[in-house]
Amino acid sequence: MTLHGKVAVVTGGSRGIGRAVASALAREGVAVILCARDRVAVEKVAAELEGSGAQVLAVKADVTQTSDVEQMIEACLKRFGSLNILVNNAGITRDNLLLRMKDDEWETVLNTNLKGVFHCTRAALRPMLKQRGGRIINLTSVIGIMGNPGQANYAAAKAGIIGLTKATAKEVASRGITVNAVAPGFVETDMTHALDPKQQEAIRSQIPLGRFATPEEVAELVVFLASDRAAYITGQVIHINGGLWM
Repeated sequence: MTLHGKVAVVTGGSRGIGRAVASALAREGVAVILCARDRVAVEKVAAELEGSGAQVLAVKADVTQTSDVEQMIEACLKRFGSLNILVNNAGITRDNLLLRMKDDEWETVLNTNLKGVFHCTRAALRPMLKQRGGRIINLTSVIGIMGNPGQANYAAAKAGIIGLTKATAKEVASRGITVNAVAPGFVETDMTHALDPKQQEAIRSQIPLGRFATPEEVAELVVFLASDRAAYITGQVIHINGGLWM
């Protein structure tokens, strides 16, 4: 994928899709900065990747905090000298019906899932603009397009990521920076494992391929978009949902 020697920041890198993305990039020879709020978890993943010969830096950071994000990017540049790829993956859920949704449930999800992407993108663009090149991949969701009962906050944040992706792509295209969004459907992660078996079966019945995605399948798409093979793709939302959204 012509990624050897590149440097990537992956937010939410301690589990699920983020962990799979970090592993996939590391296999391609990318130096990876893993970011998560849980220091123990992110350092554990970093140690596993280093054991496989990867160059990894674990950073405890909260993407809702501007200072944390700026320190993360500074640490990346100090350690590896450049930043070529940003994967905005950090995300949470606080599900509730809209009429019962508390202000903090709304604000917490919007702050992490949308504002966090803004913070990380803004900070990463400074070195990318100087380099006149870079790849930004934002993890949105099929829920941001279809909506879902009990997830108005999550749907709004993920829909916002799509708008942010397109606007950013137009702003930075002249500097050789591409910005795309990946929209997974239901993936085998902690979020889907939290659903009861009846809910999981109901969802699978709506997916033409009849199963959830694996985190590794999503990661392979992210790796492609980060590579030179995707150099002419920008401002796009790439769906990976087994046919759920047709």
